[in-house]
Amino acid sequence: MASQEVKLLSLWVSPFGHRVEWALKLKGVEYEYIEEDIFNKSHLLLELNPVHKKVPVLIHHGKVILESLLILEYLDEKWKEFPLLPQDPYEKAIVRFWANFGEAKLLRPGWPALRSQGDEKEKALKLWIEDLEKIEGELKGKKFFGGETIGYLDLAMGWISYMLPVWEEVGCSTILDPKKFPSITAWTEKFLSHPVIKENLPPRDKMVVWFEKRIKEPFSAQ
Repeated sequence: MASQEVKLLSLWVSPFGHRVEWALKLKGVEYEYIEEDIFNKSHLLLELNPVHKKVPVLIHHGKVILESLLILEYLDEKWKEFPLLPQDPYEKAIVRFWANFGEAKLLRPGWPALRSQGDEKEKALKLWIEDLEKIEGELKGKKFFGGETIGYLDLAMGWISYMLPVWEEVGCSTILDPKKFPSITAWTEKFLSHPVIKENLPPRDKMVVWFEKRIKEPFSAQ
């Protein structure tokens, strides 16, 4: 496949963009990567995503697909290699439920929670950890969310494996206690050991510096 058929606008540190890149690589889809600066957005990004003005943006044969979870579904329907979503309608609905749960309850409020201070931070983290416990329960007894191989929900939750430890360091908080979250801890090790994931992670040191600079700023990459 010629790379010009598929283009991806993203940001090197975006967890939303990385899940799309992982899917593309798992499926063997060649693509052109275009790095964006969310603090100095390009005319191309503003033209392609005028509503949210965020990354990632996928372009396939001139068609624009927005929102990372929707992009994953699009890729799964267009390229059948390495299927991500289950075929059973019920199982597919469950996977989508947990992906949306992780997005709304964990990923988007996670950084603001760690960035807050005092009682506000304590309350926010308490609620956040309670929701993380639900993910722990969903993973119990499983190798990956989808079973024996990486799937849609693993990619959706993948940020927990590499970004959450950076947030903990920058936010001076401990969240993923291995004793409290043994299933997530075991999943993290398996997920990060997969060649596609391992070879396509942002540098940790660079991430720490980036988030330290953003500690008092809203996190708006998508």
